[in-house]
Amino acid sequence: MSYKEEEYLLLSGLQHFAFCRRQWALIHIEQQWQENLRTVEGDLFHQRAHDEQVRERRGDRLILRGLSVVSPELGISGKCDVVEFYKNSKGIALHGEEGLWIPFPVEYKRGAPKSHQADELQLCAQAMCLEEMLCCTISEGALFYGETRRRVSVSFTSELRQQVCNMVEEMHQFSRRGHTPKAKPTKGCGACSLKEICLPVLMKGKNVDTYLRQNMEGES
Repeated sequence: MSYKEEEYLLLSGLQHFAFCRRQWALIHIEQQWQENLRTVEGDLFHQRAHDEQVRERRGDRLILRGLSVVSPELGISGKCDVVEFYKNSKGIALHGEEGLWIPFPVEYKRGAPKSHQADELQLCAQAMCLEEMLCCTISEGALFYGETRRRVSVSFTSELRQQVCNMVEEMHQFSRRGHTPKAKPTKGCGACSLKEICLPVLMKGKNVDTYLRQNMEGES
């Protein structure tokens, strides 16, 4: 299946969707957004990574920033923070560059590694877009976390790729229906920038952490 351009969804939304389907729908279907310290810091962090005027050459490594990517097959489009190309005889040809190159996407995150796979799924989707555009296979990439100042390698396994396909298809289904799922409060709600929009009744007299603690205590 190949999607039309007007049906494309934002690739970056995959991370929202993996974290919370309701959060994704509020942002990408209802067009609601609310800044907090985390989102502002994250935007500033990505602005540095997305400096499209910077094109670096470091020996046999070419570094491109803010590279636009698209996948008609998945129906998503977006930008990669950084794509590093390594000179390798098994790579692909790049316009304006001598030799063959292997792509290696790098996604920048403000915080630290997470317990869920939202970041890995977003990076894998970027790689799948690059594969479709460049007619190549990309086996791995990396996540760089600003809090730890370290890279975490990510292998694009068949299982991770299938998760991307399944989630993107589910995103398209929600988008076609214009459907926003109901709230399912979790421990992660307290840090969400949309908690006052998503859970307005709960936020009037108590924070989400208090609400969850009281309900969990009630269930025990």
